[in-house]
Amino acid sequence: MRLTPAGRFSLGELRLALAAPRPAGGLTSEWRTVDGLRTHTRRGTDPGTGAPPVVLVHGLAVSHRYLTPLAVALAATHPVYVPDLPGFGLTEHPRGAYDVRAHADHLAAWLAAYRLPPVCLLGHSFGAEVVAALAAAHPDLVRAVVLAGPTSDPDARSRRGQFGRWLVDTLREAPLQAPILARDVWDARPWRVVATLSHSVRNAIEADLVRVDAPTLVVTGGRDPVVPATWRDQVARLVPDARPVAVPGAAHNVATTAPAAVADAVRHLLATAPTPALLDR
Repeated sequence: MRLTPAGRFSLGELRLALAAPRPAGGLTSEWRTVDGLRTHTRRGTDPGTGAPPVVLVHGLAVSHRYLTPLAVALAATHPVYVPDLPGFGLTEHPRGAYDVRAHADHLAAWLAAYRLPPVCLLGHSFGAEVVAALAAAHPDLVRAVVLAGPTSDPDARSRRGQFGRWLVDTLREAPLQAPILARDVWDARPWRVVATLSHSVRNAIEADLVRVDAPTLVVTGGRDPVVPATWRDQVARLVPDARPVAVPGAAHNVATTAPAAVADAVRHLLATAPTPALLDR
């Protein structure tokens, strides 16, 4: 699939994003029971490069679907996995809406079920909160971390504040992403989206960021109103080994509309990060 320039999203990318559970673009779907929930994962074939796996973790209200362009961009060089968090996408619904810790625990159990070596965890938006919590609690599972558009900025840490910034972002995003959001909200149910937003704004991500000891990249779109440059840079300062990167032309959904740039940043991070063997010496 040919990826579009940063900030744009094509009809071909939309079709690929909505393809699951059918195979498409080299990606397939599978389900495994994790902590009692039938959990869906979209994954690529192992390219045989020996490179570490990359696990993509979606944000609030959405699913694996909008991360499909990034999964395709990374699949040529890395084993790529895109699980749907409990209650989202094609994963079974739990009784209630999980908070950040419960999602992080489920993701840790998912990693154990797949028996993966230390992975590169990339979380976008609310997914970055989940990734930060997992990396802080289980450093042995993580080789590197990418926080893409991490929520939530203390200057807008309320449902009203986050929703207001999201409304501004909708005016800066490629319109063809809208069918993905509509499908994902339908799958999750609006009440779960609202409840998860409440969990997000009550989560003090700073407490997890200072405990992340893996090499970390903080990536945002240059036009992102949800994660302004001041918050992006603060996140990078809180993580002991982190650097910020801004992708020109992209808004909040940088992982969707700038997959080539984000994939290149992930490859560079992993190429320069110490291997687990070196870390143990």
